[in-house]
Amino acid sequence: MKMSIVLLVLVVCMGGCAQNHYNVPAENFADRVKVLGVAPIFVDADSDIKHPQKDQLVQLVAEMNRKYESQLVRKLKSTGNFYTVALLDGDPARIFGELLFRRERRDDATIQYNKYFWKNDELRSYMQKNNLDAVMLLTVNGLTKFDKVFSGTLLASQESDYNFLTITGQILDINSTVLWEYPNFRSRLLTYYPLINLQYPDFSESEANLTQKADIKFKNLDGIRRTLEKKRKDWMQRETLEPETYSWHFDEMVKLIKYDVSGESRPASAPVVKAPPAPAAPPVPQNVQQPPPAQPQPEQQKTPVVSAPDVKPAPAAVEIAPAVPQQDQTGAGGTTSLRPDEIAPAPGSPR
Repeated sequence: MKMSIVLLVLVVCMGGCAQNHYNVPAENFADRVKVLGVAPIFVDADSDIKHPQKDQLVQLVAEMNRKYESQLVRKLKSTGNFYTVALLDGDPARIFGELLFRRERRDDATIQYNKYFWKNDELRSYMQKNNLDAVMLLTVNGLTKFDKVFSGTLLASQESDYNFLTITGQILDINSTVLWEYPNFRSRLLTYYPLINLQYPDFSESEANLTQKADIKFKNLDGIRRTLEKKRKDWMQRETLEPETYSWHFDEMVKLIKYDVSGESRPASAPVVKAPPAPAAPPVPQNVQQPPPAQPQPEQQKTPVVSAPDVKPAPAAVEIAPAVPQQDQTGAGGTTSLRPDEIAPAPGSPR
């Protein structure tokens, strides 16, 4: 019973409390960042990339970055949180070399990643040149870490050190203050997945050789390209134009960047409230149904009209009763004395 209450409280707190994924209050971020620039996605060739064809791999990843980075800009624009989101021009390798101060391998909250630090003066000059309030810097880098990889059938697995390509990101202001970062440590559930695993255990070979441990091999460049270009499928299992690997990380970033604060930061939310009047908009059905309300009124008027004639005949019959005095006048002429139920004969007629 106590456990159920605790779980209920946790669910209520997680569902009812707003989550801020920025290093500053969301209102502060909304006031400070109106124009966001997205630099070309960098590739850190000096990071821990152990692929035997490293140079060709770096060139391949740089090509994939340029091919899909515009989709990130489109997703950021769709949030409505910025006046302008611009994809900046320039050679990614040159810009990365000018801005980079140092790289640091981190292990924060069981998440291993490479954190990047940038030169203050060069970053300020870069932002002033492009008239930006903030800039978003993304870097694809190599990282070796311990992990468990399963076979395609999920019947076999092997734990070992694998070489990955990961992607990290930051949004910085002109003073080099980190306003937002990815991986993000302000989420309730911390998750961070690599861009691609450059290695795999050869389970087929170990099975063929009747060995318990599979050899760790590097994927070839064609296989890496196909993995990065693999298209995402919709709910009807149809291929879309978005790459599965890049889009997953872009969606995670946008989900952590998108905010909803009251006031001017999300003006689009106000018109949404006008949706309820839409049901009242069908005036045609209401006008058509107006005749039925008019019908009760004639029916209510008929009731007094019918009762009025019933009242008037009664007094009229009583007023006609004094016809007896006319018979008295006939009797007063001395002709005869009549009872009320007799008929007086005409003069000169035989009785």
